[in-house]
Amino acid sequence: MEMLKDYGLFLAKAVTIVVAIVFIVRGLIAAVQHEREVSREKVTVKKLNRHYEYLRDVLQEEMSSVFDRKQIVKAKKQQWKDEKKKAKAGTLPERKRIFVLTFKGDMRASAVSSLREEITAVLTVAKPSDEVVVRLESSGGVVHAYGLAASQLQRLKGRQIPLTIAVDKVAASGGYLMACVADRILAAPFAIVGSIGVISQVPNFNRLLKKHDIDYEEITAGEYKRTLSILGENTEKGRQKFIEQIEEVHASFKDFLQQHRTKIEIDAISTGEYWYGKRALELKLVDELVSSDDYLFAAHETCDIYEITYKPKETLREKLAVGIEESLQRAVNLLWKRAEDSRYV
Repeated sequence: MEMLKDYGLFLAKAVTIVVAIVFIVRGLIAAVQHEREVSREKVTVKKLNRHYEYLRDVLQEEMSSVFDRKQIVKAKKQQWKDEKKKAKAGTLPERKRIFVLTFKGDMRASAVSSLREEITAVLTVAKPSDEVVVRLESSGGVVHAYGLAASQLQRLKGRQIPLTIAVDKVAASGGYLMACVADRILAAPFAIVGSIGVISQVPNFNRLLKKHDIDYEEITAGEYKRTLSILGENTEKGRQKFIEQIEEVHASFKDFLQQHRTKIEIDAISTGEYWYGKRALELKLVDELVSSDDYLFAAHETCDIYEITYKPKETLREKLAVGIEESLQRAVNLLWKRAEDSRYV
C-alpha cells in the first residue's frame, strides 16, 4: 500500500508537470501567432526644428535671470498667437520641407529594407519644392544590394524631388554608387570618398584536400556555371572568365557614375583609390564641404525639417539574432582595424 501511495503521488506530480508544460507551450504558440498577426511596421517622424528649439530653450533658461525667462516665455506665447492668426487667415507663408533619412550600410546593404519604406512614405507627401537629405555612411558591399539601394534613391529623382546626400564619415565603393545619384553631394572635410573599384576574394583548399587524399566532385551544367571554386581545382580558363566578369562589373560601375556625375574624369577616379573630403571636392566627387549637422542647422530657420525613420517591430528571436550579429560585426571590425589601421579597401 505504501508503494502504491508513493506511485500515486509521483504520477500526480508527473501529470501536473506535463499539464503545466502543455499550457506554457500553448501560451507561447498563441503569443507567436498573435505577434505575427499584429502589424510589425512603424514609421517615426521627428521634427528637428523642435529639437533645435529645445536645445536653445534649455541653454537660455540656464543662462537667464528669472525676469528674462518670463520675458522669453511671454514673447514665445505671443509668437505662437501671431502664427495661429496667420494660419487661420491663410497668410502664413509656406515653408520648404526637408525630409531627412539615414542610411548606415553594411556588406549586405541591410538598411535598404528600411530605406525603401522611408522613401515610399516620403513620396506620398513630398513635392518638387521640397528636398530629401540622406545621411549616408557606407564603405560598400555586394554589388546587387547596393545597386538596389541606388535604385531606391532614383525613385526620388524620377518624381523631380531634389536629393542631397550628406557624407559625414565614409561613402566608398557601393556607398559612392548610391551617393552619385544625388543632385548634390555634401561631405565633411575628413570624410572618405571614392574607392571606385571591384574586389572579389575566393580562397581555394584544393591542394589541402589532395594532401590528405580527399576527393571533391563538382558537377555543373553550363561552361561557366562555376568559374572559380573553393574546393575544386581552378583552371586558367575559369580564372580568366572570372576576371572578365569583375571587369564587366567595374565598367558598369563607371558608366553609372559617368551618367550621374558628368563633370568627373572617370579614368582618374576609377582606380580603386579613396580620398578625403578636400581632395574629393577637387576631383568633383562631391559638391560642397560641410557636415550634415551644419547643413540642416543652417536650414532650420527657413525650412521645416522632418527626420523619417522606418523600423519593423522585432520578435525576440530577431532581437537575439541582431544582438549576435552586431557582436560578431564588432569583433570583425576590431580585427580589421588592427590589421589595416585606418585604411579602407
